[in-house]
Amino acid sequence: MKTRRQHSAAFKAKVALEAIRAECTINEIAMEYEVHPVQVQQWKKLALEGMASVFSSKKDQAATDHEALTAQLYQQIGQLKVEVDWLKKTTSAKLP
Repeated sequence: MKTRRQHSAAFKAKVALEAIRAECTINEIAMEYEVHPVQVQQWKKLALEGMASVFSSKKDQAATDHEALTAQLYQQIGQLKVEVDWLKKTTSAKLP
């Protein structure tokens, strides 16, 4: 049985960069680096999608993280409020 090879991030970046440059076909790049052409396409796609994050500012990322945290906390507050209301209702029904 053939085991899967695991490539380093640097290797993937090198192959993806060569695919982005388009000096050779995807098949030629795949043969040169001994990987499947579909894998080269996937690495190229990931590199192009992730390229914008390299140039985004930390301020933008912090704002996005803050918004996500705020939404999560509001969800937890709502859930806790429902639980408290339910507990009040069930404990008051048990009291004579």
